[in-house]
Amino acid sequence: MLKADLDLIEEALVSGIRNFMEKAGFRSAHLGLSGGIDSALVAYLAVQAAGNENITGFILPSRFSSQHGKDDAAELAENLGIRYETISIESCYAAFLSTLEGIFKNKPFDVAEENIQARIRGTILMAYSNKFGSMLFATGNKSEISMGYCTLYGDTNGSLLPIGDLFKTEVYALSRRINERSLSQNGKVLIPLSTIEKAPSAELRPNQKDEDSLPPYEKLDEILSLYLHEKLSPDAIVKRGWEKGLVDGIINSVTRTEFKRQQLPPILKITYDPS
Repeated sequence: MLKADLDLIEEALVSGIRNFMEKAGFRSAHLGLSGGIDSALVAYLAVQAAGNENITGFILPSRFSSQHGKDDAAELAENLGIRYETISIESCYAAFLSTLEGIFKNKPFDVAEENIQARIRGTILMAYSNKFGSMLFATGNKSEISMGYCTLYGDTNGSLLPIGDLFKTEVYALSRRINERSLSQNGKVLIPLSTIEKAPSAELRPNQKDEDSLPPYEKLDEILSLYLHEKLSPDAIVKRGWEKGLVDGIINSVTRTEFKRQQLPPILKITYDPS
């Protein structure tokens, strides 16, 4: 993607965030900071839209949160000049596991225990919104929400999904462009390099990586673009050279998880859909 296109996307997203906040009557906003690329980009865009004095970040570690993730989140907040708070969710998580121990007895750790963490975080972030009148940003991208790789009533909580129309590969491209421009203008990057370079992970269980659940984003985004943007059928996508099992698996996931997308916050649209 050309630099000019990335700059135009950034301008559109910043304008969209600013206009949404004004129309909804919010002067301040907040979000969870995981140390990952999505929350980093949303935090940057929020600062451009509302000013760093009006944005708060929350680092909400669990027993599975890596030290580098917490460090990257703190470094991002400091680079952007925003206030941030660190609140461990461990006591809440332990209480949930204890409460559910009887009905979960003899069941292996799975997505249920993973999603509890996301929902605890979502509750804390919504409580802050209610108490202080601050708007919560959700931080999901188009690749993940297309596949249903998100937790209802957890990381999908919020008033707005600023990057919900950006594929993951576009999130990386825009983040690199932001750093490139900042380095040229100010001699430093804003989004920590380790955030961009490390393997993406939800960190909801030990050693988790996104690619445990999803195809590599380079392949996933190409196929999603053909299906969602170009409106190609699965057979037509296969004829473009993609493996049938991969294509069918992706499109089946998109179809099965439509109920999640029906419950998402509003998404800032940057792509043209003639339908």
